[in-house]
Amino acid sequence: MRRPMVAGNWKMHGTRASVAELINGLRHLALPSDVDIAVFPPCLYINQVIDGLEGKSISVGAQNSAVEAMQGALTGEIAPSQLVDAGCSLVLVGHSERRQIIGECDGTLNRKFAAAQACGLIPVLCIGETLEQREAGKTLEVVGRQLGSIIEELGVGAFARAVIAYEPVWAIGTGLTASPQQAQDVHAAIRAQLAAENSEIAQGVRLLYGGSVKAANAVELFGMPDIDGGLIGGASLNADEFGAICRAAGN
Repeated sequence: MRRPMVAGNWKMHGTRASVAELINGLRHLALPSDVDIAVFPPCLYINQVIDGLEGKSISVGAQNSAVEAMQGALTGEIAPSQLVDAGCSLVLVGHSERRQIIGECDGTLNRKFAAAQACGLIPVLCIGETLEQREAGKTLEVVGRQLGSIIEELGVGAFARAVIAYEPVWAIGTGLTASPQQAQDVHAAIRAQLAAENSEIAQGVRLLYGGSVKAANAVELFGMPDIDGGLIGGASLNADEFGAICRAAGN
């Protein structure tokens, strides 16, 4: 049985004061014991969040890491080994904002994924299609290519220690959400693609849905057979709303 997971991606939000307020809110939440919960603050605030959540069963991850596993001459980047040293256990790889705005390609993301795993971090691989691609009927082709790039480069075994988040680009921060059935169809296709390589890994990997998830729609989304939780954006900046989503995953 796959254990549900809810992860909050804070993106490029926060000041020391607002992060302290959010930590305080998270500390007072009643959280389900049968759900893995994680937050991904901006790198500047990782230490503040790890210290502030000490004793609370919330993991802390980073939103990005370097293509090289160990520290070295790579100005402006943060090595996965440094994130581990800081206390992180997870890292996002390939979020659509980094693919679309920063221009990260599959080859770069393969290296980031491998470097993260080499240091013991769990990569959360983000995949998803744009509205234009969905309207052209290319959703499964796009998602399959993004997933297939990692499988081809690193082997399906890499997903024994990873999480996959399906985030349709058209639903991120727009207020639009894939219907539970639309999301389920893509999640089922992702699991089938993995199963074609290794059925045991396919059954074990957790698939999260992301894209305007709120407490109001979480129960229905998380009720789908292949959706194991969510990668939450804007709603994760509100502790009470995030807590409600976490409880929805535990139902």
